[in-house]
Amino acid sequence: MLTLASKLKRDDGVKGSRASSTASDSTRRVSIRDRLLIKEVAELEANLPCTCKVNFPDPNKLHYFQLTVSPDESYYQGGKFQFEIEVPEAYNMVPPKVKCLTRIWHPNITETGEICLSLLREHSIDGTGWAPTRTLKDVVWGLNSLFTDLLNFDDPLNIEAAEHHLRDKEEYRSKVEDYIKRYAR
Repeated sequence: MLTLASKLKRDDGVKGSRASSTASDSTRRVSIRDRLLIKEVAELEANLPCTCKVNFPDPNKLHYFQLTVSPDESYYQGGKFQFEIEVPEAYNMVPPKVKCLTRIWHPNITETGEICLSLLREHSIDGTGWAPTRTLKDVVWGLNSLFTDLLNFDDPLNIEAAEHHLRDKEEYRSKVEDYIKRYAR
């Protein structure tokens, strides 16, 4: 699967076996981000929650992938929620950009796909935001947890969904199920 990793190993072997000119070295340079991603993607694939699947549309671009979360409990059980994850060139100093592609009724995800998850914040008041020590595995586990233990009605991004839950939990459940039937199958 890790085509980029194979390519890097092959390129390093070629460099070591012959004297190469500076021009060919510069064409083979790999960003720090891509070197980190090789290791992190392998770790992620080895430690993926059973409710998650990752898909790399282009195996040579580890900085862009899709995540499917299929919760097996909570209001969202039975749905399949797609996320798009793009890792910027400045990674790991800045967090990945994440968007929910599936329309959802959720207090921490807007209907347009914006996500409220503290570890995705570049700067966080409570100190739980992004840090260079975090990895893609943390991001995936955090997104997965938005459907269970990190489901937060007290600090919502989608205020209307949170208020709906406070007003009438059964009606909220019904609306979530309707969204799953319409958008998350």
